[in-house]
Amino acid sequence: MQLADSTSVATIQLDFQLPIRFNLQYVGPDGGMYRPVMVHRAVLGSLERMIAILAENFGGKWPLWLSPAQVMVLPVGGDSEHYGREVVHRLKEAGFMADIDDDHGATLNRKVRSAQLAQYNYIFVVGEKERGSGTVSVRTRGGKQLGQRSLEDVMTSLMELRGSRSNQDEF
Repeated sequence: MQLADSTSVATIQLDFQLPIRFNLQYVGPDGGMYRPVMVHRAVLGSLERMIAILAENFGGKWPLWLSPAQVMVLPVGGDSEHYGREVVHRLKEAGFMADIDDDHGATLNRKVRSAQLAQYNYIFVVGEKERGSGTVSVRTRGGKQLGQRSLEDVMTSLMELRGSRSNQDEF
């Protein structure tokens, strides 16, 4: 992964306290007793620091493979809610984090905007047409419409994208 800025996350630290705590000593060349200094290294620094660097780098827009909010399914009209739940179930079975917005009082535009603000990587709109053809209408979090695609093709593409650990959002 390439970070936007040159960032150093590895650390090397000198520890003067643990040798005291463990009462460590060694015999020097002159026969005297000396307290050693321990050297610690951490390739990623602390976990918290690494997550903070990633959050800052991605600006909260996590790539699919790392995102806690991967797909939001938006059913619109008629009996599409049942199909939407089926889509969410299939996505979850494939290991994706998927949710459904079943708020009957919200307009499609409001649902899309809410999913974008929540930083879902993809928004799948499903209606009667999609239910009849076994497809989903795909949008990216940035608002780009990728069009209507079969659920099987979309799931295959998402699995490949997740497996490649790519930062791209189109497939």
